[in-house]
Amino acid sequence: MLVCVLAQEAFAQGASEAQIKAAYLISFMKYIDWPGNPANLNICLYGRETLLPLLAGYEGRSIGGRPLLIHKVVSADQLAGCQQLFIADSDSARGAEMLQQALKQPLLITGDGENFIRQGGAIALARSDGRVVFDINTDAIARAGLKAATPMLRLARSLSGGQR
Repeated sequence: MLVCVLAQEAFAQGASEAQIKAAYLISFMKYIDWPGNPANLNICLYGRETLLPLLAGYEGRSIGGRPLLIHKVVSADQLAGCQQLFIADSDSARGAEMLQQALKQPLLITGDGENFIRQGGAIALARSDGRVVFDINTDAIARAGLKAATPMLRLARSLSGGQR
């Protein structure tokens, strides 16, 4: 929870929107229970590469005793081993296709924009009142076989699905 609060403070102090989104992606990894206790935690990025250089600085850091790895993916067949997928351009035809393919896998699927939740994504990053906020689709998280911690759910701007 502290990291989410720090992300908002950093934004208020002049951090870029991309830096805040990168901080959120890292934070989300801390508040999800991953099935099968993976040896590594992998964030996979699809679409525009604005977050890749920012997330690269986190690579190798430990989250819950597991090293964090960052990967760029260009197709759904590269998603094996990913725990979180960030789709930067979910409103494009390619982004929508990747989302549909990713929904078939046990992933925390995050993306940009207000419509991402309605398209089936689990967490949408958006701007509201000059801040970066996030919305959560608890049904999408449950369908992926994941469990989100209550502190993360409480910090969301809005929740859809059956959990609060």
